[in-house]
Amino acid sequence: MAAVGAVLILIGAGSYITGWLLSPYLYTVGAVLFAIAQLMSRYEGNNLVIRRLRRQQIFGALLLLVTSVCMFTLHRNEWIVCLTIAAILELYTAFRIPAEMEKEKF
Repeated sequence: MAAVGAVLILIGAGSYITGWLLSPYLYTVGAVLFAIAQLMSRYEGNNLVIRRLRRQQIFGALLLLVTSVCMFTLHRNEWIVCLTIAAILELYTAFRIPAEMEKEKF
């Protein structure tokens, strides 16, 4: 579900520049799917670093949803700032969480 959401986010954000009317809808569906996938994955351990990273990951997913609202309401390019922050948070946590999980095993 996360992979489908990520592809829809990419198509929606990329096609928004062309002025295609359905691109905000594609982006929104993708953001909702991606956010649901992020919220459904849980961490049950006690590692405080991983808990902090999970909160950052969820915040990034919520920013993806805020970006979709900006795409519908602002009609300019302010949504790009929100998308950039969300992408940085998601990218950072995508690398850090597995590294911390690996440390936790030892």
